[in-house]
Amino acid sequence: MFEKLHRVLRNVAAAFALSAICAACAPGAMWAEPFPAPQAAPPAAMTANMDASPAPRAGVLRASVTSNPVTGHNAYELGSGDKVRITVFGETDLSGEYDVDGSGNVRLPLVGQVRAAGLSLHDFEAQIADTLRHGYLRDPKVSVEVTAYRPFYIIGEVTKPGQYPYVNGMTALNAVALAGGYTYRADDSDVYVRRNGRSREVELPADQTTRIYPGDVVRVSERYF
Repeated sequence: MFEKLHRVLRNVAAAFALSAICAACAPGAMWAEPFPAPQAAPPAAMTANMDASPAPRAGVLRASVTSNPVTGHNAYELGSGDKVRITVFGETDLSGEYDVDGSGNVRLPLVGQVRAAGLSLHDFEAQIADTLRHGYLRDPKVSVEVTAYRPFYIIGEVTKPGQYPYVNGMTALNAVALAGGYTYRADDSDVYVRRNGRSREVELPADQTTRIYPGDVVRVSERYF
């Protein structure tokens, strides 16, 4: 009887040992690696430092290349010095070329002065039509186009600072080239642009990605090393 019980216990032990061996030999069991320990999040102070950007100098806005630093230039805004061609369909006496004067107005036959400065071409067309509709024409159709843009200005470390005529598609490189190029003291990495009607400069790359608009003042600074 004791021998029979001993055989049973030995068989049970052998079965457990075999099960352990099979589990160890299962595919991938020998090469399984422990899960990597979770990485701790960086301290809040470090995150703040990574996201922080240097504060701009007083009076200067820093703009990135990918951002649009010019608000209000998605549609061209008229200003003093622009010349426009106004067409009132069917009314040749009211059509013609006109200057936006120093006060920002255009003087039209019959109606007198009409405000133009600060308006897009579409808004200026609507304003003329609305003026003509009150006592002059029942349903005026008006079209406006710019025939000559107001000039831009470039100052600072360029060979010939001054006022220059604007050309469509002008960039910072074109503006510097018109002014005879940089002086030997110039910082040619950035330019400072004050958009027409704005009171603060915008620091922008001095390359073909920086658009210049009519009435802008472009300043080339001096390098300090």
